[in-house]
Amino acid sequence: MIKASNITGPISRKAGGLFETVRHLCQSLQRLDMEIQVFGTADEFSAQDAASWDPVKVSYFHPFLHKQFGYSKEFYQELEVFHPDIIHTHGIWRYASVVTTKLHRKLGVPYMISPHGMLAPWAVRNSRWKKQIAHLLYEGEHLRNARCLRALCESEAAAIRAYGLKNPIAIIPNGIDLPDLSAPSANPANPVARLRAAGRKVLLYLGRINPQKGLPNLLRAWAALQKPEEWVLAVAGWDQGGHEDELKRLATSLGIPWTDARTSAVDGSSSHGNSLVFVGPQFDEDKEECYRGCDAFVLPSFGEGLPTVILEAWAYGKPALMTPECNLPEGFSNGVALRIETAQEGIQQGLKELFAQSDAERVAMGARGRDLVTQRFTWPTVATEMKRVYEWMLGGGGAPPESLRPS
Repeated sequence: MIKASNITGPISRKAGGLFETVRHLCQSLQRLDMEIQVFGTADEFSAQDAASWDPVKVSYFHPFLHKQFGYSKEFYQELEVFHPDIIHTHGIWRYASVVTTKLHRKLGVPYMISPHGMLAPWAVRNSRWKKQIAHLLYEGEHLRNARCLRALCESEAAAIRAYGLKNPIAIIPNGIDLPDLSAPSANPANPVARLRAAGRKVLLYLGRINPQKGLPNLLRAWAALQKPEEWVLAVAGWDQGGHEDELKRLATSLGIPWTDARTSAVDGSSSHGNSLVFVGPQFDEDKEECYRGCDAFVLPSFGEGLPTVILEAWAYGKPALMTPECNLPEGFSNGVALRIETAQEGIQQGLKELFAQSDAERVAMGARGRDLVTQRFTWPTVATEMKRVYEWMLGGGGAPPESLRPS
C-alpha cells in the first residue's frame, strides 16, 4: 500500500477551489487502497471543515507570524513522523515547499508538485519581486527536484516549460462528482433559487471575488447592453481584499441597479428592478442551489489552472461563458461554452449570444456539458490516473506515457 502525504495551504473553505479539488482527490485516492494523509494550515474554519475530509486523516497547524506563508514548527515534525512513500505538494510559494524539500533531502522521499496555475505568466508577474526572492531562497530548489510536475491542462504544461523547468510533466485535470439532478431542491430559500422562482433568468458567477476574475469588465459589459429585462447577474462568492465593495461602487457609477441578498430580501417584488444581486459566500446546499437555480454560468477570468466551478456548472447541465484563459478548450470544441474575451467588448459579444439563445438551445448546450464531464472529468477517472503516476514515481509499472517524459 502506498503511503502518500498531500500537502496544501488552508484545509478549509478559505482555500477556495483547492478545498474542493484536493479534498476530493485525496478521498478518491484512498478508495483505491492507498493510505492518504493531508497536511495543511489552520484558520477560523478549519475545525468546522476538517470533518468533510473523512475518511482521510487531516493534520493542520496554526501558522506563526505570516498566515499566507504558513510557517509552523509542527508542520515538518508531523510529516516526518508519518514518513510517506511519496509527497504531493499542492501550490507553491509557501512554507509547504520548504517542508517538502527538507524531507526529500533527509529521507529521499520523491515528490510531485501541482502548481494549480501558480506558474502561469499572469501569476508569476503578480508580486514579481517577492516571487523572485522566494525562488532564490527555496522555491527554485523545490521545483527543480520534483520527480514529476502535474499540469491540469496542455496550456499549464506549456507555462511550466516556459518557466524553464525540465522535469517530467503529467497532465491530469481536476475532477467533479456528478450531482443527482433528479433530487429535490435542497434549499428553496437560497437567493438564486428565489430569483428563479420570481421568474428571473440568472447568469451566475461563483468563486473568489478578486481582480483576477475579471468582474469589473463583466459589470461594464452588463451595463453597456440592452439586455432582456428578465435576466439578472448573480455574483456569489467570498470577498478578498475588499474587491466586492469596489464592484458595488463600480455598479453604482455605471447605473446598474443592484442589491445585496444578505441585507435585503430577494423575492419577486424586491428583485424586479435589480439586474445585479450580490449573494455572498455559498457552500454545501446553498452552492448546490446556486447551480440548480441559474440558467448559465460566467467566468471572465484573466487566468486559471483549471476552474472547478466551470466543471460544476456543466455537471449541473448549465452552459458557460468563459475566457480562453480558463484553460478548458474542450468547452469550445464540444459546444458547451460561449467564448468571451477578458476585455469589455469581448464579454459583451458573448452576452449577446447568450441572450439570443432560446431556452431549448441553452438546455441542450448544458446537457452536452454534463456529458463532457461524465466522459472526462469524474473523480474516479482522475484518481486512477494519479495513482498510476504515483506508482511510476516509485519505480513501478512500465514506461510512462509521452506526457511524463522530459521535453
